[in-house]
Amino acid sequence: MKVSSHPTLIITILIILYVVGLVGILFPQTRGVVLPLSSVNLFLGFLLLSYSEKKSLKSLLIFMAIAFIIGFCSELIGVQTGILFGNYSYGTNLGIKFIGVPLIIGLNWAVLTVTSASITEGFSENIVFRVVINSLIMVLFDFVMEPVAVKFDFWSWHSNEIPVYNYVCWFLISVILQFIYLTYFTIKSNIVYKTLFIVQFLFFLFLNLF
Repeated sequence: MKVSSHPTLIITILIILYVVGLVGILFPQTRGVVLPLSSVNLFLGFLLLSYSEKKSLKSLLIFMAIAFIIGFCSELIGVQTGILFGNYSYGTNLGIKFIGVPLIIGLNWAVLTVTSASITEGFSENIVFRVVINSLIMVLFDFVMEPVAVKFDFWSWHSNEIPVYNYVCWFLISVILQFIYLTYFTIKSNIVYKTLFIVQFLFFLFLNLF
């Protein structure tokens, strides 16, 4: 019996992963164990998303590879020069790094692009409209994520403040990724795409609140 034929099971696993992560981070006794596993959680989300895709897996993975390269290179420029996003550096809780940037970050850009695009699917056929709205959704996600990321040593800003310029760059890079995705890839999302976005968004929102 294939898991991919049962999206409900995949969704259940996703929810369990993020609830366990949320609870583990909220309690100081387990925080030191759970936080270093954040990259594992993100990678498992990517695997479950890919496993849920039946018809367009090849196209999805090709786009993911493109988005990984664009996202990772953008972060590399940011970390090494400050030209993108501002002056910041990554901490210790996002796994293996290459030239100062965790590898999982490139994958996170890819996953966030396709999951945020799923939120507006069916709302409009106008690609320009969807590119803009999807990019704003990605910026909103980053807005909710930033305070949590700083607090738990995912990354830190050298000025100790999150610059507005960071969100400007997030929007511009999101526009590039969304344009490529919506223009050159015809991938119809499923309920797992939407669920992964919502679960991740709520994860960071709850950590902000509590």
